[in-house]
Amino acid sequence: MTMKEKITLGRNEQVDFARFAHKVPAKIDTGADTSSVWVSNIRVDKNGVLRFTLFGEGSPYYTGKTIKREHYKIGVVRSASGHEQVRYRTQLSLRLGGKRIRAMFNLSDRSKNKFPVLIGRRTLSGKFIVDVSQAKYTDTEKVFEAESRELNAELEKDPYLFYKNHYKKTGLSIRKKT
Repeated sequence: MTMKEKITLGRNEQVDFARFAHKVPAKIDTGADTSSVWVSNIRVDKNGVLRFTLFGEGSPYYTGKTIKREHYKIGVVRSASGHEQVRYRTQLSLRLGGKRIRAMFNLSDRSKNKFPVLIGRRTLSGKFIVDVSQAKYTDTEKVFEAESRELNAELEKDPYLFYKNHYKKTGLSIRKKT
């Protein structure tokens, strides 16, 4: 492979985070500007050192190892719906598509996301090509499709009970469009 050739990735891949986690499923998302990783136990000590743990205790990728960073930033992340959050950002080394790279990651709680890691277009740009017809984790997608079918069956039985049990508990409100 020459320097100018780019590695082709699918819509999801495995990533390795050096000494911290291996074979972690990652969503490849050209629609997302930045990359994001699930972290827990975020704190900044009196010396200004950022400390965090990759993933959460319920994750199969959680090791409990604390990562320390003296160099980090804050970023404002805006979702597609316009919701804004302030997040810590730092560089992490990872292996993606067989290539070792450093990338800036938003540190966030991705415990409810299908993939604990999201690779955005700033990380991909100039290094990779994305072929959405390829996927490494079709089994993961099948699990979520099965869960969706179950939830839709529950919704069909009693829409109001579904709302009370699932939607209302999130603290969101339904607003009528004006």
